[in-house]
Amino acid sequence: MPVLVLLLCTLFQTLCWGAVELQIQYSAIQKVLAQQMFANQGRFYVKGNEKTKCSYAFLENPMVGGAAQDTGPGKIRIQARFQGKNGANFFGLCLGPGDSFDLLILATPYFDKGLIRLKEVEVSSPGKESFYARKVREAIEKQLPARFEYRVADEAKRLLERERPAEPYTQHLREFKVSSIRVSADAITLNLDFTLVVK
Repeated sequence: MPVLVLLLCTLFQTLCWGAVELQIQYSAIQKVLAQQMFANQGRFYVKGNEKTKCSYAFLENPMVGGAAQDTGPGKIRIQARFQGKNGANFFGLCLGPGDSFDLLILATPYFDKGLIRLKEVEVSSPGKESFYARKVREAIEKQLPARFEYRVADEAKRLLERERPAEPYTQHLREFKVSSIRVSADAITLNLDFTLVVK
C-alpha cells in the first residue's frame, strides 16, 4: 500500500476499515432550532408577530432531548412553552381570550438530500385539552417539518475538506449519504457513507 494511502488510513481510519459515525448532541440541535425557528426574541410565532399585540400565538423556551422508549423508537423530544391571545383592539383595549400552557413535541429525524429533517411530528399539551389547544397543535405539526433542517452534508464537507497547510494534498467529499439514524438519550447518531477523494 502506498505511503500516502497508509497515511490517509491512519488519519481517517474509519474510512478505510468501517462505517463512519457522526454523533450530534441535542445541544447542537437545540441551537439550530433556536436559530431557524426561535430567532424572533427567542419566540417561534405560529400566528402573528411581536407587533400584533391582540392576536398572536408563539412558542418559547425550547428544550431538546431523547424521547422515552414507550413513545416509539427513533423519536426526539422537544418541550416548549406556548402563549397566545385571540383578541381584538376595542378603543385601545385588547379584548379576547388568551392562554398559556406547556407543549410536548415528538418527531422522527430522517435524512433527505443532505439535510436532517423531522417527520411524523406529534404534538400534545399535557393537562390542557380545548379547541384552542387543538388548533395550536395542528399548526405546529404542519409547520415544524417544513421549517427545521440540519445541514449535515454541508457540515461534513466543511470538516473533511478543511485545508491543512502543512500537507501537499487536498480532500474532496463525494457521494455523501446517511444510511441510518439512531436516537439515544443524549444524541442522535448518524451512520455515514461517503467517498473522500484525495488530490
